[in-house]
Amino acid sequence: MAESAEHTFLSETALNIMEESANSQLFGCRESGRKKFDFSCDLTKNWTRAVSGQTLWRHDRDGIDKDLRTLLTDDEAAAAVYVARDAVATRGRVEEIIRDYRRSPLRESLSKLRIFWIPADFDADDEKARTVVRAGLRNDVYRDLLMRVALGGITSQDVRNFAISGRLGLPVWLLVQLGRDEYLDNYTRASKRYGIGIPSLKEEILRLELIGILSREESKYYGLIQVTEKGRAMLDICARLHNYLSGKREEGEEFLYICKLLGIDFTTLHPDGQVNFSFYEDNKDGIPFGHSADNTALMLSCLYYASQNGPLEWNDRHFALPDR
Repeated sequence: MAESAEHTFLSETALNIMEESANSQLFGCRESGRKKFDFSCDLTKNWTRAVSGQTLWRHDRDGIDKDLRTLLTDDEAAAAVYVARDAVATRGRVEEIIRDYRRSPLRESLSKLRIFWIPADFDADDEKARTVVRAGLRNDVYRDLLMRVALGGITSQDVRNFAISGRLGLPVWLLVQLGRDEYLDNYTRASKRYGIGIPSLKEEILRLELIGILSREESKYYGLIQVTEKGRAMLDICARLHNYLSGKREEGEEFLYICKLLGIDFTTLHPDGQVNFSFYEDNKDGIPFGHSADNTALMLSCLYYASQNGPLEWNDRHFALPDR
């Protein structure tokens, strides 16, 4: 049976959204061989995350079972995406299959499944309907796929916990140094190298460990402190924001959209969003800091004070497209 216009639109749109999201320059995206899937791609950073996807519009019960089995048995995929028509019968069948999988050896593969529901009355020939559905699908893909799979699971709460340190600017300064050095194994040497007192260094490292930005590998002979995947994402976001606030570059829609999902929206401070470090210097007495502040003000303060501590040596982007 030929694909419906809705099926074709949804498959192409899901892939197009992921490809456009790479304009954020926080990760790369490349379409991979579709093989048995309706759409598939690789999301890359220092690692590769394969995404496989199926689209459901007119399938019967057996078609839904086949789709989900195809997705969940794909060992190469870190994320399995099902873009599905939101009908009562469909939801019932999907829930029934998921219950069966929870009792099977494949139950662990359910953690990679993401289902994006599309209104059942969607008509691909209606331009307004296409616009509405694309916007909703874009929000779902960014929030539940890109943020969790390509950006280490970073959330707006992570951003808040990161930036709210009482030592203004220290989280950014420390993350930059650790990102450059790759690991820390001696507090005395790190204290001298980073210009941070040992007590402050230890306390800040512990705080960043607790929120998942850093991790510690302990052994009998040494302990290594490293930046996690979530921390790498935070580091890249800080680098892009620092350039933006320093007036060194404009930022595209995709990066600013990700920032908004993380609670960083400069239009909350100025109507056109044209905020920089000079703006902060002129208005910082009126911008709250602390638990009453939002993520925008917290990150602006944190990046500003980090920049006052000395030159920030940002690494190159932490991803690269693999060779074909």
